[in-house]
Amino acid sequence: MFEFCSDPAALDTMRWFACFFTTGKHQLFYWSFVTVLVLLAITAPTALAFGFGGAMAARSPVAPLRWFGKGYISVVRGVPDIAFFLFFVIALDQGFEWLRHQAFCPDWTDAIRQGNDFIVCAEAKMPLSTAPQWVHEVYGFFLAVLTFAIVFGAFAANVLYGAMNAVPLGQVEAAEAYGMTPRQAFWRITVPQMWVYALPGLSNLWMVLIKATPLLFLLGVEDIVYWARELGATVLPRFSDYPHGDWRLYYFLFLLVFYLAFTRVSEKVLARITVRLSRGQATLGAT
Repeated sequence: MFEFCSDPAALDTMRWFACFFTTGKHQLFYWSFVTVLVLLAITAPTALAFGFGGAMAARSPVAPLRWFGKGYISVVRGVPDIAFFLFFVIALDQGFEWLRHQAFCPDWTDAIRQGNDFIVCAEAKMPLSTAPQWVHEVYGFFLAVLTFAIVFGAFAANVLYGAMNAVPLGQVEAAEAYGMTPRQAFWRITVPQMWVYALPGLSNLWMVLIKATPLLFLLGVEDIVYWARELGATVLPRFSDYPHGDWRLYYFLFLLVFYLAFTRVSEKVLARITVRLSRGQATLGAT
């Protein structure tokens, strides 16, 4: 904050806004954009890894593994995202604490589940009550990334499963005829060629993932939508040095521009990737 912000009541319009947009809460608002971008940067490859594993499991000749892969795809895709987020974060958190409780407190005699309460020993809490605030924030962010990755990994698995099946069977058979094992044919023929078939679906999934980031507030993460709502709400003079009316419309318009610009840049990047992957392939994207 600037030096002239010591007396907000004496500021002219431009200086008032300069001070208003550099308050501590606005600094958190700006950092929340970094939080969203970091979440996307970590979640996208993690969800892709979940998806690849789910697609391989769904194609497995081992029946239990195949059932697990197809069940993962069907169940997660069939549950509304908001319901899954509300349930799964609690389930993950309690699952971690239950495992730690079994390891650190073997002599515990009381029931862990007591009515609506889930009670574990102090050593099993995630994170510990004595941990600094940044540990709690990192743990909440970790749960958010894991939840997003599991949800969108199921959609990615469905896309990759179809892309693997779209690779011409004749090419795989030709590779095996040249002496490749089924595993070698999969990694050298199927996997390199499947991406051109998967990219349209993965591109749509990336756009959906961007639009799903406002659900972070359900996971306890203070994201850009949370701060836009907080900062834009009416502030009375007795509660702040920078009182204002209901400005949420302007904050959300700013978020609208941000998301539109981000998706536009994503479209450009994805179009270039599509052209690159289509080289030498008999597809409409080949040049």
